[in-house]
Amino acid sequence: MAYLLVIVLNKTEKINKILERFIEADVRGATIIDSIGMGRTLEPEIATFSTLLEVFNIGKGRYPENKTIFTLIKEEKTLRDAQKIVREELNDFKEAGTGIMFAVPVTDFVGISPSLEEEEQALKEHKNIEKHIG
Repeated sequence: MAYLLVIVLNKTEKINKILERFIEADVRGATIIDSIGMGRTLEPEIATFSTLLEVFNIGKGRYPENKTIFTLIKEEKTLRDAQKIVREELNDFKEAGTGIMFAVPVTDFVGISPSLEEEEQALKEHKNIEKHIG
C-alpha cells in the first residue's frame, strides 16, 4: 500500500533541511505549495478572531504564510522514516503553531518515481542483459 504524507509547515525555515533528509530516507519526490491558514485568511474579516490571534501571539507577522508538502510514499518503512525526520526537525511539534502532519493510505496511483532499491535492481538487470547481448 502507498501513503500520502502531508505536512503543513509554519516554520518555513526548516523546509530545506527536511527535504534534504527526505532524500536520505528514499523519499523520491514531493510537491511544495505556498499556503495560508484559515486564521490568517479570516484575520482581516473578523475583528474578534483577529484580537484573539493577537492575544495568543499568533496573528500578524508570526506566521504570515506556510508551506504544504505533499509526498506519495510506497513503503510503510519509508513513511515512518519521513515522519521521524519531520518530528526531529520540528522538535516533535511541541511548540504551538509549528504545523501539522498526517498520512492517509492511497489505493491507486500512477507516475511515482521508483525507489532506490527498484532503480538498483533495474540497473543490475540492464547490465545483465547487456552482458548476454554483446
